[in-house]
Amino acid sequence: MGRGILLTSNLPQLQNLIKRDPSAYKEEFLQQWNHYNSVRQIFHLNPDEQAQNFRELVTFIAQVAQCYPKETAEFPSHLSALLLENYGSLSPDTRKTLVQNLVMLRNKDVITSIDLLKTLFPLLPRTTSSALRANIRKTILSDIRTANIRTKNHKLNRAVQAMLFGMVERGMDAEVAGDKGKARANSQASAGGEEAMWAIVLTKELWRKGIWNDTKTVSIVALGCFHPVVKVQSASLHFFLGSDEEQEDSDDEEEDIPDRKALQHRHEINKKTRSGDSKLRKQLKSIKSVHHTTVNFPALQLLHDPQTFAEKLYDILNRYDKRFSLDHKILLMQLLSRVMGAHKLCVLGFYTYIVKYLAYHQLRIPAILVALAQSVHEYTPPDALAPVVRKLAQEFVHPGVGSEVIAAGLNAVREVCRRQPWAMEEDLLGDLIEYRKSRDKAVTAAARGLLQLFREVNPGMLKRRERGKEAAMGISKGTQPLPFGHSAEAAVDIEGLVLLEDHLKKLREEDGVASGDEEEGDEAAWEGWDVDEDSSDESSDGWVSVESDGEDLEISDSEDEDGKSKSKSKAKGKKKAGEDEEHEKPEVEELPAEPARVSSLATSKILTPADFALLQELRIKDASATVERGGGSAAKRKLAALEANKKVLSQSGPAEDTFVSENDILGPRKKAKADYEERMASIAKGREGREKFGSSKGKRNKEAPSSSTNREKARNKPLMMILASSAVRGKKKASLREKQRKLRAHIDKAKKGGH
Repeated sequence: MGRGILLTSNLPQLQNLIKRDPSAYKEEFLQQWNHYNSVRQIFHLNPDEQAQNFRELVTFIAQVAQCYPKETAEFPSHLSALLLENYGSLSPDTRKTLVQNLVMLRNKDVITSIDLLKTLFPLLPRTTSSALRANIRKTILSDIRTANIRTKNHKLNRAVQAMLFGMVERGMDAEVAGDKGKARANSQASAGGEEAMWAIVLTKELWRKGIWNDTKTVSIVALGCFHPVVKVQSASLHFFLGSDEEQEDSDDEEEDIPDRKALQHRHEINKKTRSGDSKLRKQLKSIKSVHHTTVNFPALQLLHDPQTFAEKLYDILNRYDKRFSLDHKILLMQLLSRVMGAHKLCVLGFYTYIVKYLAYHQLRIPAILVALAQSVHEYTPPDALAPVVRKLAQEFVHPGVGSEVIAAGLNAVREVCRRQPWAMEEDLLGDLIEYRKSRDKAVTAAARGLLQLFREVNPGMLKRRERGKEAAMGISKGTQPLPFGHSAEAAVDIEGLVLLEDHLKKLREEDGVASGDEEEGDEAAWEGWDVDEDSSDESSDGWVSVESDGEDLEISDSEDEDGKSKSKSKAKGKKKAGEDEEHEKPEVEELPAEPARVSSLATSKILTPADFALLQELRIKDASATVERGGGSAAKRKLAALEANKKVLSQSGPAEDTFVSENDILGPRKKAKADYEERMASIAKGREGREKFGSSKGKRNKEAPSSSTNREKARNKPLMMILASSAVRGKKKASLREKQRKLRAHIDKAKKGGH
């Protein structure tokens, strides 16, 4: 009895003894288990009574649950039911204890991750404690990350993704209230919004940490883009737009982002202090970092049905136009345009919708012009874009607006026509390029950029004197751009593949590699270039090596040869008619009469990523050699394009030139006025290496320190300053008698030797 009384009153000691020898202290544990059941029934009736005793018993049983799995089989379900059913009546300490013990049971493998997450997910939107909410969020993320460290736990991922889908779908039936004016979400939408918001936040966090990177993850956030609660919709849009550095803490998500104008206005009214200035700078910097967006390319590429997704986005944008604020509508425009540009989609109603926002006095017009430009691609019908281009020219490019507006309009027209040149009308183009004679630098650069674009893509729309030398020679040879809807001829060869074939042949001759050793070299070339496969695709099928039979493949391109012979016969009697051809294809400079050699390397060898990287280097080397030989502007542009493509490929992310920025639309602008810190830094930089408050002019190179004389200073005076001096003005106003007197005095002084 003494031992039993001692162990009953000291639970930590009993816990330690049970962990050492569970079978010896089973009776004591059963006694505590029965006591727990009785206290639990009392706790259900009155949670405030014996709360401390109940928390101690729960902690004790959770510590030793793995020692008695049969007796404590229902213990985790007791804790889960208590949290989910009676969460509102529990005290904060009891809630924290129950959550901690559930996590402990998961760490001891008493329950599975799915059982734990089924309890924790519903608690996130219900809890009001920031500490408990942060603990639950951290537990969920760490548990999923631990389960996917070595290999993908597909069973857990599918279960969690299904729960997240359910959290988002539960509030989809509510009515869209918007975020403009007095519109507020009703109680049903707000309740579903909190749950859906947490689902989006957790999904974005798992994507950002690289734990989930599949299509199901993107589908969860894509569903959130159509949620009736604007807060959930905005968070989903920011995920695809790439601005995931919003707030790490979920507590700050309800707070609105401070307005830039409101902060500046408050700073002007309040008392000026150094701490207030530094605080304002930090707030403005945080606002700028929030609004800065970088595109999330993988998420856009993993959309399940991009066309349906884009059409739903446009439907929301068009139907609820008056309910959304301008900032939210611009987010929808940006995502819709980027999906259209990335997947080459046609949502023709978008161009009709965006026309009403194309005005120079429209708020955030640079972002709207960017959305318009990046939605256009080569498959966009010109008939749908022609009214948009005409509206841009009418609203932005005329003498009644400022030079910044004209430059932005010309740059927007250029970006649209770069992707679809057939949207431009010939008369309108002639009027727009006349602005290259403007005195403003930004307007001149924008007009010249538009002129240079059409010299490359469609010089036939320009007047003869505006086409330039190379475009005029191309038209004389009969080369015309393909109309909209017409495709080029089938590809015969990979550009620059002849260079790679000659390079590999030269290396084999130098090393003396036999034909049988080529396969081993191909296998070695794939090392380091393997793409990480998803563990769901567990097939071990790789590249199938196909041995060549030793037969040389002959590719006949008689049509191409005939076409080339005809074009060369037309330009035979003209001076320098084939100059552009030499610049574009430097490999056929020496033998212009022969057709271009077609490489058979692609049909006889599987090209590895290393081969393509080497091919890129050889093309850049060949283009630079052509430029050094005087290849002209076409060769220089080709070299610049190859170097830019190499730079993009070397960075993280795919090579995409679809998306533009606001700086591309605004163009070069005057330097903004420097603030106080920049001016002081410039002054301090100018004072380096000289004495304090002193000029080094005329002092260091003399024995005695002195400044320059007035006569020396007069020599360096500006001419306009001299013309305005009293001496010069007195000479102009002098009478004839005064001039004679001065001249006679000068002659007398010269005779006396006073000169």
